[in-house]
Amino acid sequence: MKQRLYIDTSVFGGYFDEEFSEYTIPLFERLLNGEFKLLFSTVTQDELNTAPERVKKLVTSLKVDNTEFMEINDEAVELATNYIEEKVVGQTSFADCLHIALATINRADYLISWNFKHIVNVQRIRGYNAINIKNGYKELEIRSPRDFMTYEDNN
Repeated sequence: MKQRLYIDTSVFGGYFDEEFSEYTIPLFERLLNGEFKLLFSTVTQDELNTAPERVKKLVTSLKVDNTEFMEINDEAVELATNYIEEKVVGQTSFADCLHIALATINRADYLISWNFKHIVNVQRIRGYNAINIKNGYKELEIRSPRDFMTYEDNN
């Protein structure tokens, strides 16, 4: 079974960013090759509404049959709110919390992000996962695209 990756908005932008493209482009190549199932949410869709055209074009290049669409629901809002109430992040990070909550509730294998301040951060990951476990969910693996590089096996 294919691993299911929830990719937040920062990864789409990272494709065209000089600092992040080295690791983001190979991840998208793997997505385009159908190696993973992409979990795409209404949160990401809303955030991409103001993105440059080339980012929007990247989104539409992804194959629908390798994509699973998730909508915000009461369960996700409640879990996201819980992250803020427990002070994992502040109120201004609600959209980031919705990404985490949707990935958690929909049992993503990984959440992928370039947001090191609010998401891919050891202290925050521990906080999100402590709340996930307290609420009966499994831990969520949160990584950057760098962790999805493939390397030649030169034994």
